[in-house]
Amino acid sequence: MRIFLAPMDGLTDDIMRQILTRVGGIDVCVTEFVRITNTLLPKKVFYRACPELHHGGKTQSGTPVRVQLLGSDPVCLAENAELVSTLGAPAIDLNFGCPAKTVNRSNGGAVLLTDPENLYKIVKTVRNGLTATTPLSAKMRLGYEDKSLALECAKAIEEAGASELVVHARTKVEGYRPPAYWDWIAKIKEVVQLPVVANGEIWNTEDYLRCKEQSQCSDIMIGRGLISNPGLANQCKVLNERKKKSTIGGGRDQLLSWEDVAELLAEFLDMSLDQMDEKQSVGRVKQWLRYLSREYADAEEFFTLIRKDKTPQPIIDKLEQQVGVLA
Repeated sequence: MRIFLAPMDGLTDDIMRQILTRVGGIDVCVTEFVRITNTLLPKKVFYRACPELHHGGKTQSGTPVRVQLLGSDPVCLAENAELVSTLGAPAIDLNFGCPAKTVNRSNGGAVLLTDPENLYKIVKTVRNGLTATTPLSAKMRLGYEDKSLALECAKAIEEAGASELVVHARTKVEGYRPPAYWDWIAKIKEVVQLPVVANGEIWNTEDYLRCKEQSQCSDIMIGRGLISNPGLANQCKVLNERKKKSTIGGGRDQLLSWEDVAELLAEFLDMSLDQMDEKQSVGRVKQWLRYLSREYADAEEFFTLIRKDKTPQPIIDKLEQQVGVLA
């Protein structure tokens, strides 16, 4: 049973990846997508998207980080995939799931699911450009406007040589609105042999169990659920072990305390200040607090407390006053 941290543009950067993998329970990370158009990108672009390339393609906690590419030009994707592989990426991931209008208008992301033959060509070309030992995964949704091509797209990705498939259990049109159609992932599993990872609408251990049952997947990818509850991966792992051993308990005992989360926030702010300006850093902390508020009432209260703060020091002071994490 593996847990993947989902790639989320503007959210799961290297700072967030380092924080969450240190908490534990995450087996694989995937970077925010790197957009590929019609050129071979300079190395610095990939190092910026994945600083972990300087450290064997792993976070400080030892979690491997796959580099995700987004585009529609098979040759350019293959050339850039080959380059990033030589830089030390443990695996390459192809994005066939992004629902953003700007991306889809440029013939990238989920819109590619309207043409299974083109999907095959892209994956095949990238696969042929990589060494046999470099894993190539793909992430897809259930379709663009509807699910009519879901099985065909999955089969095309497999036949082209992908080694793993992540399925976000909604179409582009369905966006991020609940529910996620996990049963459709089970349908995909029936027609492909490659490993399938279930993704979409996993916010807690109850969701995990229902997703596991309906999708028939042992491996899952979690995005917003892990941002809202940094301990969720550990909770799912504990629950999975208890189910295997038929012991009592639901894994909720692995929920991090608010004091623990405040320490993560302090570290997150400190690391952000090393990489970006004060305004951006403060904005990132407030963004994370909005997600944390889903699970922690204290996060909502703390957000209200710092909402008008525009510089880091008042936030640092308030963290220290509240829980003493910086004392």
